[in-house]
Amino acid sequence: MNSHVLTAEVSDAGKRLDHFLQEKLPQYSRSRLQSWIKERRVLVNGESSKVSHLLRGGERIAVEPGDLPPLNAVAEDLPVEVLYEDESVLAINKPAGVVVHAGAGNYTGTLVNRLLHRFQSLSQVGGNLRPGIVHRLDKDTSGVILVARNDAAHRALAAQFAGRTVEKTYLALVHGRVRDDTGRVTKPITRDPVKRTRMTCNLQTGRTALTEYRVLERLERFTYLEVRIGTGRTHQIRVHLASLGHPVAGDRIYGAPKQAASVRLFLHAWRIAFDSPVGGQRVRIEAPLPPDLQAWLSRINSVAIIK
Repeated sequence: MNSHVLTAEVSDAGKRLDHFLQEKLPQYSRSRLQSWIKERRVLVNGESSKVSHLLRGGERIAVEPGDLPPLNAVAEDLPVEVLYEDESVLAINKPAGVVVHAGAGNYTGTLVNRLLHRFQSLSQVGGNLRPGIVHRLDKDTSGVILVARNDAAHRALAAQFAGRTVEKTYLALVHGRVRDDTGRVTKPITRDPVKRTRMTCNLQTGRTALTEYRVLERLERFTYLEVRIGTGRTHQIRVHLASLGHPVAGDRIYGAPKQAASVRLFLHAWRIAFDSPVGGQRVRIEAPLPPDLQAWLSRINSVAIIK
């Protein structure tokens, strides 16, 4: 592909670099442009920059396009932990740090790539890049995720998610001492108009969302929660809990203070329940709290006891 050299005008001052590129190079998706910025294929006055870099006007911007990612997910021989399987559904214990399917800058090591190597055939309702994927978990969230093995199962599960009959329960450690033993948040969620990588529930607009929580344990500076969600919005638990003044531990995006003990985002998809697309019986699956989060919880308890 040909290189591109662009000049930011005075009228472009204040625009984010990725937004400017999307305006000038509409033949490429924004996710692809963002990945090129991160790969240092975009130079502003000869230097690499961030996706969120704000232009001043007058900059010379050089773009060296990279190779296009494959249009189909590629099988990779990487570990997959199966919690449950039948002829229609798989339940996988997704590790933290693994992206569910290909996206901007993430084309290898995905959960989909791992699944294709092990199971070869999955539902195609979600398209060639998302075979089998009915719902998602954030990259840094661990835990149970359902995968459809065929199109009929995919549609049946999708209908259950849409009808809110799938029970999704998470474990979360949040900053501060949550006052009430139980609670619920119903604020609508939308994308943050300023920081596009974030979501927000402070604008009184967006998609409906329901998050319920129950205190499992109050620690010295943290509270350990069981969280159930009735909807599946992007970053829902993180946004809703942060809106209460209790961001998830390790979640710097939504206001968690930097902690020396932080190993990652302390959010784990612990349990899921659904009706089997084959037999109709209720199926409940749990993914145990992973060792890194269990160790983090133990350290906090130890410090509290010592003090």
